[in-house]
Amino acid sequence: MEHNSTFPIKQSELDMLRDEAASYLKSIQWEQGQRAKNKDKDAKDESILLYLSRANNGSSAANITSVSKTILALKKRLLPDSVAIPIYLNQTLYAVQEGITLGIWIKDSYYDASGLSSLSENKSGLDTTGKREFESKMHTATAFMLFATAYNILHNLKEIASDDLSVMKQKFAGIPEVSLLTPLKGIGCSLFYYDKYLGHPDIIKSDQDVVDFTVVYFEALLDEIQLRKSSLEYTETIVDRTYKLEKSEFAISGWDNVFAGAAKSVEFNKIQFEQIVGNRDAKHFARRLTERMLSYDFTAKKNPFQELGGFMPVFMGYGIPGTGKSMLIAAIATRLKEHCDNLELPFLFHPMPDTLISTFQGGSSEKMVEWMKPLQDPTKLIFAPIDDAENNLQERTAQGVSAGVKEVIGVFLRYTEGAYAVNYGNSSVGLFTNLPEMLDKAVISRVQGRFKIDGARTEHDFLDQDHLWWRKLQETMPEFVNMQGPNDYTYLSNQGLAKSMGEILNLTEKPTEERVLETYEKVEKMHATNDHMFYASLYKEIQQIFPFFSSRDVRNIQSAVSLRLTDFDLEKDWFENPEKYFKQPYETKFNMLQELMKANMKGLNFSDIRRQEVVRYLDNVATIADTDFKRKVDGRVNQLNIDLEAREQFEKGR
Repeated sequence: MEHNSTFPIKQSELDMLRDEAASYLKSIQWEQGQRAKNKDKDAKDESILLYLSRANNGSSAANITSVSKTILALKKRLLPDSVAIPIYLNQTLYAVQEGITLGIWIKDSYYDASGLSSLSENKSGLDTTGKREFESKMHTATAFMLFATAYNILHNLKEIASDDLSVMKQKFAGIPEVSLLTPLKGIGCSLFYYDKYLGHPDIIKSDQDVVDFTVVYFEALLDEIQLRKSSLEYTETIVDRTYKLEKSEFAISGWDNVFAGAAKSVEFNKIQFEQIVGNRDAKHFARRLTERMLSYDFTAKKNPFQELGGFMPVFMGYGIPGTGKSMLIAAIATRLKEHCDNLELPFLFHPMPDTLISTFQGGSSEKMVEWMKPLQDPTKLIFAPIDDAENNLQERTAQGVSAGVKEVIGVFLRYTEGAYAVNYGNSSVGLFTNLPEMLDKAVISRVQGRFKIDGARTEHDFLDQDHLWWRKLQETMPEFVNMQGPNDYTYLSNQGLAKSMGEILNLTEKPTEERVLETYEKVEKMHATNDHMFYASLYKEIQQIFPFFSSRDVRNIQSAVSLRLTDFDLEKDWFENPEKYFKQPYETKFNMLQELMKANMKGLNFSDIRRQEVVRYLDNVATIADTDFKRKVDGRVNQLNIDLEAREQFEKGR
């Protein structure tokens, strides 16, 4: 669903609602439902749910709760000897108040947009249908209000919460009930349980716990509302618009939740490109990718390389097992992280989790949406690798492919192209695989840059691989290793980065794949290779052999050519003095890159580049198509050899 209109949330309008929000924090009333009181019978954590369910203990006075009083009591307990309020307590209370204020604004806006305001005014005169509509819209208004409140609280507290909330999540026993009857009951119910938890001495032991618990609680509230949103009606005025808070990054787009699967960077091992042996193509590609991502402009929310045609939202690295895919992922992340730290930019390393495929119907697509959502966040640079991509993005038509895989692919395709696809030029998804031929064809066609991860390839590569391994022993016990090093080669000197793709590619003038070479030479007899007709005929012929070759492949070749045209180094001193380039406004960056691009093109020949990229791409298509067939044949041959050998041994033994 496209969001087609944006509405501002004005600070001045929020100022008028803050008193109402504060009054809820001072005192709210909630009468527990019977089910919530009985929750302790099957509770996973007896003591806590028992504590929550006995919160009312029968007297009507006890169901009035005051969050602000509880916070003051916490202040006394956590900082008994001080007059000051601990900073996190203060920030939490403020965030909750601002969240409620924003929630009230969103609720009022929904009242007006959905016609609930006028239904409220004529409440006494409504017929049965009118009453039903009124109640239904009340539920939706309450859900949207709580959603906005929780979402805003998370937005304001995410930065100061601990990175690891797992301990707090274990202490938390869930929200016993969520009321969506009316906005007042909704806020009353959710603050009532929030307050009860806050007062529990086993849960809150420090003021950091207050922040962490608040994030865990309101994340749970968001999840509850996400679970129920399918039963809500009259949501058109929610899903078709975006509300943006002025003077802030905060925005609400329907029920979208960017914090889902919370985008906190995952830890990774630091690896430098020089520690990876061979893989010249892959290392070069990875370096270009990092430089291009770093050129993203946070103010303009776009990347000059997108305009120049050198940015790849989806790319693929493929090669046989054991050639360094995982190392390469870590090296790209390391390089991005180091540059981001240096340039003071927010960076998110966001690998796809292994546990994505769910056994539940619909579970995988939900998890996949949750994983893809953060890629649309324009406020950080995001590298999202999918290692062993063939596990989650396997050819859908193959036998025995699970429903989960199909769901994941559906979401991937929707988010990489189509109404949902948003790419500001700040995020890139990398597929890494040993078995590209097992990937779904539609997924492969989304790939705009591809490179081989082929590991050690030359004598020097193998020398360096041994050197990297044995040098630790050499340093501690030189007389033990005691082997002659090479005379004419300095270790690791071949493992540096290539200057340009041309250095790596100048070997490929003609296709290496048999069928592609045959076709290429046939078309070459009809047209010169610097003639547009040559390529038109070549594509037509290739389509006869590989029916799945389509105009999207042609577009991918075009984007590979654009990548080559932007295949230049950013100036070294731009990294040392970021204000020269990285901190310049978008237009300046764009003009600087255009100058570099023109200077770079002087040494290039367009028809050479085009030919090289076409050859490279078609070889790739053929390799992927043939490998599948070849693997089946090899498997069969292997089986026959085993049968023969077994028969011989059997005959001998008789």
